Order: sequence, then structure tokens, then C-alpha cells
Amino acid sequence: MGYKVEVGISNKHLHLSDGDLAKLFGSGAKLTVKKELKQPGQFAAEEVVDVVGPKGTLKSVRVLGPTRKESQVELAQTDARTIGLTLPVRESGVLDGSPGVKLIGPAGEAELCKGAVIALRHIHLSPEQAVEAGVKDKDLVTVKTYGSRPLIFEDVLIRSGSAHTREFHVDTDEGNAAGIKNGDLVEIIGKK
Repeated sequence: MGYKVEVGISNKHLHLSDGDLAKLFGSGAKLTVKKELKQPGQFAAEEVVDVVGPKGTLKSVRVLGPTRKESQVELAQTDARTIGLTLPVRESGVLDGSPGVKLIGPAGEAELCKGAVIALRHIHLSPEQAVEAGVKDKDLVTVKTYGSRPLIFEDVLIRSGSAHTREFHVDTDEGNAAGIKNGDLVEIIGKK
């Protein structure tokens, strides 16, 4: 296959529903753009919240925008263990059966009954890029890294659509294990 993709390391973050945004930041609150992300229309917001688990709190976790239908917290395994959570590895947005957490913002709290996950590693591609790579949405591929600790990632999900552009997303644990950083190139070397 030999298709190259740029790395985007995903630090712990969360997505909020409009209702939870209002609970945490006050009625009428809107997310403020801190930095545009590579994925079209996505941004890191100025807003941060504390994420509370059974054994501790992660302070100042960044909110990503825009708002979503359901709130969701995405952590690396190390972050989850730090606050006493055992989380499933899931595609973003697949929340049923996942544990909840408490969120604390400057204006109040929100208790999520579900929505804390470890995001399944994935590659974003536009439809045109997917054709170039010889893959389609929901395919699983194998990716080779070339960092200081090269390795092979199996079962990397392809997420293709008009709101996507070429980027390989792994969390901080996976990025550190492979010795890769934002902007490095990896290669799709196979497909299931």
C-alpha cells in the first residue's frame, strides 16, 4: 500500500453537549477558539474543565469544539488509571456501556452517566484521500511508524468523509511508545 499519513498526537480532551456546556460554563456560554485543529471545523477551545474519577482528578482538561450531541471524555490509559478508571477502547462517539465521570467547570458540575473512553487509534481521510490510499470508511489497516522506537500498529480504523483530512490519530501513550510526534509520517502497509 505504502500510503503516507501525518501524525497527530491526541492529548486527553473532551467534547461537550450544549446542555453540559451550559451547566459547566453558565447559561448562554459558547466555546472560544484557542487553536484550529487539522480536521475541518474542529478546534481546541480556551475552555478547560476538571475530570473527576473514583481515585482522583485530572485538572484543566481541554474542551474541543464544536459542541456535540453527547458529551464525551477521551483519555489515554495512563490518564484513566491515574483517576481510578478502567475504560473501553472505542471509536469516538460509541459511548454505550462506557463509564461516566464528573466534570467540574467554573459555573457548575455535570455528572456523565457514560462517555469516558480511550479512543481507538484511527486515520482521518477525505473521500479523495481514501481512494488514493485504496481504503474506505470503517476499514481496518496496519500502520508502520518510523520514530525512535518504530513499531507496527494493527487495527487502525479508517474514518473517511467530507469532514476529514489526512491525519493519523493516536493518544499520548501510543505516541510515546512509538517515539513519534506531531507532524511525523507513518505508512499504511496493509488492510484487513
